[in-house]
Amino acid sequence: MSTKVKVAGEIVAHCRKCGLDLAHVVCAMVAGVPKRVLCKTCGQEHAYHRPQEERGASRSSSSERTARPAGTSKSKSVHEADTESARERAWRDHIAGQPASAFALYSPRGTFVADQLLRHAKFGDGFVSRVIDAGKIEVVFRDGARTLAHGLSG
Repeated sequence: MSTKVKVAGEIVAHCRKCGLDLAHVVCAMVAGVPKRVLCKTCGQEHAYHRPQEERGASRSSSSERTARPAGTSKSKSVHEADTESARERAWRDHIAGQPASAFALYSPRGTFVADQLLRHAKFGDGFVSRVIDAGKIEVVFRDGARTLAHGLSG
């Protein structure tokens, strides 16, 4: 690590829930090495995992880890899997590598535009996929798209 890391400081780490190398906050250190981190994207606290770049991990190992044989209770139809993959790829393309300052905090009183990055208190980071009308937007989060209110006054 090229910079001095400290508790409550930011570090890039691999989040297994998000499946990406993302900004994290250091929660605990032992002998100058981060041990526990908090993902700034999904909010999960977990053991520190070096970024995939530093580990030299191949992309094939992650696809092998998520593959499941057909007929298991966790398997999905091909169509559902393709739809989920496309949505997750779009989410990753918009979110990956973005600094925390790039995200607007979501509020129903705010007004948002297509492709704007949002940080929602419950759903995490997402992007506006479309403006439905003056009072509604569709936002894609890691776990799926949601319709949210925007532009409310009062």
